[in-house]
Amino acid sequence: MSNPSSFATLPQRQITDEQVEEYRSFYVELLGFVPPRIQARTDLLARVDPELLARQEELRSHCMYPDCFDTKTSQLMLFAILLVNLQDAAKLHALAAYRAGATFEELSAVVNLVFLFRGLSAANLGAEILQGLAKSSEGSS
Repeated sequence: MSNPSSFATLPQRQITDEQVEEYRSFYVELLGFVPPRIQARTDLLARVDPELLARQEELRSHCMYPDCFDTKTSQLMLFAILLVNLQDAAKLHALAAYRAGATFEELSAVVNLVFLFRGLSAANLGAEILQGLAKSSEGSS
């Protein structure tokens, strides 16, 4: 077994905390919080490769928000894409679409489209996501 004192420590951040928070502010605006994986990625890259972090965030913004789509439309499409693959990030994009103005009717229609090509697994996961979203939005009202 390894000795806990032998574990390597991460290097210090190469960019300021304010710069990291600026990258994360997008997620707070979109979702109301910064997901743990995003926190981990932004923290790690701020320490080991801040240039890559800047490029990732620039590319993400460029791809996720083309001028021809509004935020709601982009988030509905991302929800569908991730739901087809049964990825847990589908939940975050359902939340983002809802916060951007998508109705439960629209979110459910996305689940139904995905069902046609992915089957009951996706329909079940989509229903679970929407039920959870409805429950959490009731609690915050």
